[in-house]
Amino acid sequence: MALKVLSALDTAKTQYYHFKAIIIAGMGLFTDAYDLFCIPPIMKLIGRIYYEDEPNLEKQYETPAFVVSLLVGLALLGTVIGQLVFGRLGDQIGRRRVYGLSLMLMVLSSIGCGFSICRTRNCVLGTLGFFRFMLGIGIGGDYPLSATIMSEFANKKTRGSFIAAVFSMQGFGILVSSTVTMVVCSIFNAASNAQYNHTPEEADLVWRLILMFGAIPAAMTYYWRMMMPETARYTALVEQNVLQAAKDMEKYEIPPNPPSYPLFSKEFFRRHGRDLFSCATTWFLVDVVFYSSNLFQSQIYNEYLSKKEDMNAYTEAFEVARVQALIAVCSTIPGYWATVSCIDRIGRVKIQMMGFLFMGLGLLAIGIPYYSTWDEGMENEGKKFGFMLLYGLTFFFANFGPNTTTFIVPAELFPARFRSTCHGISGAAGKVGAIIGSVGFLWASHNKKEKGYPKAIGMRYSLVILAGVCFMGVVVTYFFTRETKGRSLEENEIENENEDGSNDHVLLRCFTNCSVQSHSSINEGAAA
Repeated sequence: MALKVLSALDTAKTQYYHFKAIIIAGMGLFTDAYDLFCIPPIMKLIGRIYYEDEPNLEKQYETPAFVVSLLVGLALLGTVIGQLVFGRLGDQIGRRRVYGLSLMLMVLSSIGCGFSICRTRNCVLGTLGFFRFMLGIGIGGDYPLSATIMSEFANKKTRGSFIAAVFSMQGFGILVSSTVTMVVCSIFNAASNAQYNHTPEEADLVWRLILMFGAIPAAMTYYWRMMMPETARYTALVEQNVLQAAKDMEKYEIPPNPPSYPLFSKEFFRRHGRDLFSCATTWFLVDVVFYSSNLFQSQIYNEYLSKKEDMNAYTEAFEVARVQALIAVCSTIPGYWATVSCIDRIGRVKIQMMGFLFMGLGLLAIGIPYYSTWDEGMENEGKKFGFMLLYGLTFFFANFGPNTTTFIVPAELFPARFRSTCHGISGAAGKVGAIIGSVGFLWASHNKKEKGYPKAIGMRYSLVILAGVCFMGVVVTYFFTRETKGRSLEENEIENENEDGSNDHVLLRCFTNCSVQSHSSINEGAAA
């Protein structure tokens, strides 16, 4: 039977609606990154505002370790829940129906984070933690939905690039969060006479404005998300609504019968267990490294910032945001777009293995000589440049590597009726890794008791452990991850539906090569 809609989607030329879908879906990832990565400079501001009068000078002007851990962990825990819940809802009631809900939750929670109801320390931190948790749920919901929607709209030749382009909006989110922080802090610093030993009262407004700004890009795309049609693949293959799928894409088809086995059955694990293990494990491993290094960059390059006694609340947050922006511009964003340009030529597996390998090597080069070379070399400009170069390369290869590919592959490997769910499970595993990595790194990276943190294994061994995690990612990718380059979603699905995949693979090639409407009519229908 000729699957005209699916064949048309797989062979359609790149056109306006593809780029529109990238922007609409990508703005959710933009907001995700903005909200998650604006927290390091905000923690500096909160420390200055609410812990100015701490009697213990070691902790003065510092947000306590358990508070930082709690606020970071709550957002990531919410992300885990959001990925599982919204991922399942995306398969049960449709991608579009829950797409706007996750976005609206992000908008309202960002505004709630800024208000945080009150002004006393315990009340502010308690309500901020609650709204960060709710924000995390919305962020988590956006991951499986954005990836699934983009994969089901894209053609098979450029599908990887399109999904990578959606994910690359994370880099711009990190950059914009840093830029907004720098601009707001600069304005308030110029308008006030802030001193190191006294933080002005209006500083309490700064971190609130930074958090609430994250609601703007999400709110701007809410209308267009609600106007997006349901993906033809979901309508045809899951809902079995042939007429509606035809209407949405202005084509007609007779969809195949979907597999009858339920989620998490023995048959499901026989056919998809390896793929789910691969996707969840590699995402877990990369997020252990990515979030620990990114959320707590200032712990790693702390010696390269100005001394605390030479900064006020605004300049301290400004400096942290400035270094974040520099790394985003020089390594993070180029890494994303290197993946966009190469993934459909090189393939997912090679990029993922290469990224894990070079991340590990970079972390070893930083970690092994950390105290003998980097920590003692602050005054040497050459060593300072060398450190930042190696540190930037780890982020480049994280994004020209597993941080991007782990987002793409789960959206391609699984059947339509499980696609969003399995992507959510994989992403949830990743955010569990993010919690372990970020909170664990925060506590483990000190080699002496300082700033409220106990003595632990220190930066050297923490970075070496992260490098070992990267090398584990190479091994798991090599043995378990399947390549999806140049294959339609249905080819990936049918190969899993049979033990050898041979007969249906031939059949699929047969009916996808059957006569379909001309490319002009296909393109017109897709654009509609």
